[in-house]
Amino acid sequence: MTLPAAVGSPADACPGFLRALESADEYAAIETALGLVDAGVPAERVLLELVAPAQVEVGLRWASNAWSVAQEHAATHISERVVAAVAARVDPRPTRGRIVVACMDGEWHSLPPRLVAEVLRLRGWQVTFLGASVPAAHLVSYLHRHDAHAVALACALPMRLPHAHRMVEACRRSDVPVVVGGRGFGGDGRWARRLGVAWAPDAPGAADLVADERALRRVPPADLAHLADDEYPSLVKRRAALIDSALADLRARVPGVREYDAVQLDSTVSDLGHIVDFLAAAVFVDDGALFTEFVEWLTGILVSRGVPAAAIALTLGHFAGALRDFPRAAGFLGAGLTLLDQRAGASAR
Repeated sequence: MTLPAAVGSPADACPGFLRALESADEYAAIETALGLVDAGVPAERVLLELVAPAQVEVGLRWASNAWSVAQEHAATHISERVVAAVAARVDPRPTRGRIVVACMDGEWHSLPPRLVAEVLRLRGWQVTFLGASVPAAHLVSYLHRHDAHAVALACALPMRLPHAHRMVEACRRSDVPVVVGGRGFGGDGRWARRLGVAWAPDAPGAADLVADERALRRVPPADLAHLADDEYPSLVKRRAALIDSALADLRARVPGVREYDAVQLDSTVSDLGHIVDFLAAAVFVDDGALFTEFVEWLTGILVSRGVPAAAIALTLGHFAGALRDFPRAAGFLGAGLTLLDQRAGASAR
């Protein structure tokens, strides 16, 4: 075990904490965090200035292919253990009402909302953390059995926004106010505003918002009139056919794809599904930036793993041809292709 160095602040401790995560040294990671708490650093600061930024770095290392999926999972598990250890050391007693914290249905990134849950707990709320991927019907059933002051819902991936809308509306039908957060709603919360729901940029913001019930309920209505054209449901219905046709097109135009083993094939099908899902989410909120931001992110991920950007362009072009009768989807795909062309031009210079 690598013993943590004596440090005075979360920022000072972060490099050593990351080394503990990298070497999967759970004991050193916990000792670092608890050492700060025992030295008088508020637990909220330890969570938000040590664990949260370290986890962002873990994600960046996975995205750049510097860390494997196994390393990222091990580090995330240790961070979750650290959060539990800090919470147990402080052990605050509730003095306020119940807040239910959960991930959207299909959302498996549970550490960020767990941090929000612990910050709320530290501020006196009685918190029920339901964890990852909570089906809307199960969440509503829970709300019917337990009186809640508010629900905090997390979404890390914008492709889950249609699910998010359904969950938000289900909570509202139970007359429970909702606050949402996470990268899935945009860095500035613009897609939360499109869905007509209160948004918080971070855990302290969420804590401030749930403490002000008038602000929590004072949100403009959802701006989804564009869904009347049925383009979104029609696109969703064609998901499987689009993935199958895109895979067939890649096999025909990229000889190497024909030699893929089962693992490579599964990964390719998953990527094709993500492209369709992010495109559908962009159509749902009527914002092409959602899709082009995803294309830029996916391209960086795949290029770091040896997949040329040209292969992504082939797929976007195929989808654009298949969806020529879907005006918004076709426009978003065209913007994605333009982005890839600009990226290729910049690389050539």
